[in-house]
Amino acid sequence: MAVTLNVVLTIAAIALLIIGFIGCIVPVIPGPPLGWAALLCAYFCNWNTIALWLLIVCAVAALAVTILDNIMPAVFTKKSGGSKAGSRGCMIGLIIGMFTGPWGVIIGPFVGALIGETIHDSSDSKKIFKAAFGAFKGFLSGVGMKMIVVFAFIWIYIISFFIGK
Repeated sequence: MAVTLNVVLTIAAIALLIIGFIGCIVPVIPGPPLGWAALLCAYFCNWNTIALWLLIVCAVAALAVTILDNIMPAVFTKKSGGSKAGSRGCMIGLIIGMFTGPWGVIIGPFVGALIGETIHDSSDSKKIFKAAFGAFKGFLSGVGMKMIVVFAFIWIYIISFFIGK
């Protein structure tokens, strides 16, 4: 394989891993699938050694985490007595929080869920806080799962690069 193609695949893989990591926090960027796409690039690059079985296992992990990430906030919100308004508020809070810096990404989802639950039903403040915290826990669990998977993909890429052919 030409050196130029290996360079292109390596640059693409590194870019996809970086964007995939960012996608663990930013809800509109599919982090784990992009991380897996980086491993796919590495699979076709002569400078990496990634086994086909490992690529398949990583694809299953990326798919599973992506599905769970969409389910977890709703599950945690429902378990804590929350509504869809809390889950939606959590996502809106995250999007707004992204523009306010690192603390905004952490605090924004909770504040958004709190506002969403308050708009939905402001009669019981204890229930509102419980539901908002549930939505926030669901969001954090999804982010955590995605980060673990993408970190594993980054580790696999680094190991495969240095063990490469």
